[in-house]
Amino acid sequence: MYQWILVAAMSNPWALQSTPSSGTAEAIGGYAAGCLQGAVAVPEYGTGYQILRPKQKRFYGHPIMRQYVLDLARQARKMGLPDILVGDMAMAKGGPFNSGHRSHQSGLDTDFWFRFATKKLSTSERNNIQPLEMVDFSKNKVNKNFSSQQITLLKLAAQDPRVERIFVNPPIKEAMCEQFRDTDHAWLGKLRPWFGHSAHFHVRLHCPVGSKDCEPQKPSPAGDGCGEELQSWLNKPAVVSSKPVPNPMPVLPERCDMLLSKKHK
Repeated sequence: MYQWILVAAMSNPWALQSTPSSGTAEAIGGYAAGCLQGAVAVPEYGTGYQILRPKQKRFYGHPIMRQYVLDLARQARKMGLPDILVGDMAMAKGGPFNSGHRSHQSGLDTDFWFRFATKKLSTSERNNIQPLEMVDFSKNKVNKNFSSQQITLLKLAAQDPRVERIFVNPPIKEAMCEQFRDTDHAWLGKLRPWFGHSAHFHVRLHCPVGSKDCEPQKPSPAGDGCGEELQSWLNKPAVVSSKPVPNPMPVLPERCDMLLSKKHK
């Protein structure tokens, strides 16, 4: 279990890093207690996608994640979907955010909004656009916004072998189970129910080859997760997405300290 220390936002050096570190790209440590060497940025615009909240500069990732984003966007475009909206990835050297996420630290996590863009959005629009809710929390079911477009994108995202898991709100998992129960649906097991994640889904990739200090996540249970496991989540009171709160600071691997050191080359 990680040790945690509460810190003020301004004392978080990771949030102050503006450029990636040098060196071969490596995801270091865990998804929620790690950092990223040799990060690469995803351009703000590209075929089939647009980056959200560019002023926050959370558009960095391991090269395998950048390629995943570009590939998913191209596949979505081929399926006739509008531009996908890419949310938080990682910061320039990874590490913990001040608020909003405990993961996204090693360059292997990315949020994709369920909302699409039907035109090229200005920088101001992308910095201020509001998410589109997919869940009716009074009924603990998906709402009318969760349509064939969202289903198609989520299926495309989950079928990629680079994906370790995808976090979605429990009713969204339920809707996907109902949609694909009688089809070839081995990928459904990657969709993991988790509160929040009702206006976006959170993709997590496997540790990349060459990242010797990357800590893999404990494997998900076998199967598609559409039975008792899902029902246990649906039986809990529905949780509405809450406002971001300050994050505790994890104790990071020693190699992460080197990324912040002037001695690192």
